[in-house]
This record gives sequence, C-alpha cells and structure tokens, in this order.
Amino acid sequence: MIAIRFDHVTKSFSHHAGQMLLRDRLRDLVRRTHRTRFEALKNVSFEVETGESVAIIGPNGSGKSTILNLATGLARPDVGSVRVDGKVSALLELGAGFHPDLTGAENVRVNAALMGLSRAQTRQRFEGIVDFSGIGDFIDEPMRTYSSGMTMRLAFSVAVSVDPDVLVVDEVIGVGDQAFYAQCVEKMRSFQRAGKTILLATHSVELVTKFCQRALWLDHGNVVAQGLAREVIAAYKGSVPASP
Repeated sequence: MIAIRFDHVTKSFSHHAGQMLLRDRLRDLVRRTHRTRFEALKNVSFEVETGESVAIIGPNGSGKSTILNLATGLARPDVGSVRVDGKVSALLELGAGFHPDLTGAENVRVNAALMGLSRAQTRQRFEGIVDFSGIGDFIDEPMRTYSSGMTMRLAFSVAVSVDPDVLVVDEVIGVGDQAFYAQCVEKMRSFQRAGKTILLATHSVELVTKFCQRALWLDHGNVVAQGLAREVIAAYKGSVPASP
C-alpha cells in the first residue's frame, strides 16, 4: 500500500528582489504583476510504501523542504499531484507554530489542537509530552526564554504525541543534546516497529543509514537518483568534491 505518492510534481515560487512594502504586495495582488519565478521542484515523482522510511538528501536549496511542505499540505503543487494517506504529523522549521509570548504549556495546547487533538486528548497526553521533552521546570515560562534545543525538544514531543500514520521530519533533531537525540532515535524506531511511515529530510548520513531503507537524492529541484539508501548515499558522497 502506498502512503505517499508524488506524481510529476513541479512547484515554483515568486522570486522577490529584497523586502517589499505592504503597499507593493497589495499592488501585486491587484494588478497581478509579473515577477520572475524559480522552480523549487521539477517534475518529481516517487512513492513511499506504508511502513517504509525514506530519506531525502541533497545540498541546501535542492528542494528537500519543499517536498516536506507539499507532503504535509502546507503547499500545493503547480503541476502534478501529491497524495498522502493517513494522519500526518510534521516536525519542520524549528519553532514553527510556536508563539514566543506564550508559555511552553500554552504552546503545547495550541499546537496539539492544530495537529487535530481534542482538548480531552491534549489533557490526557500533556504530562507525557512534558516528561518526554524534559523541560518540566520551564514549561510555564514564555517560549522566548527557551534555547533552540529546548524549543526542539518541545516541538518533537508534541509532534510524536499525535501518534501519526506518517511522520515528516526535517533535520531539526540535530539541534538537541546527545541524550535527547538518543530519545528521538528510539522514538522513531518505535514508530517503525509500529508500522508507521517516515519521510526524513537530512544531511546526516548517520540518520539515513540508521533509519531509511530507501533514499531520494535531489539537486536544484531535480531527482538525481532514488533507490536503496546505501547505494544513493554512496553515489551522493562520490559526487561531492573532496575538501582540499
């Protein structure tokens, strides 16, 4: 059974030269001003089977995050189709969805609601979320006082508490300390044992070899190769110039 399917997907974005004033953005909307667009993905096709873990690799700007945004429904393709079956939980940009002036506890409740949990479910899981994050002493402090590692801990804890069918992860778990990194690794392994599907965008060869059966290599929005993780990783590493 296919959990994720990208079928000839192309996605482009407007290319703005610097910051724009609000009046300029409104003028663009009204007049439909033509601006140069760049293609973040170009005719990308791949499938992820239910229970499979697949890595997306490639240099910065290759289109990895765009694939994740499409898989979670945060963006829609210009051409082609994206289909994801089952409940999706995502851990993308660090702190995305968190408000700095709200406390950690308040942000947990807001994010849990955004991910589809009811108030009753959030109450039932709240203590477990806080315990897993390991920041109980600071849970009632404003998020603006949190370090990046603390923010990542809380974001990951909320994301996995939803018990999704599909977990979509950008490479933010590397922000945490070694102890919490080990917790994340074990949690992702437990998801695999439970037959969950994982889509992981990463630069880490270690993560790919630990978790993923297959890998997709992107470069400038194009699929360079896809197949067994060890083979794609070997080809990708062979393409990177050696440091002098």
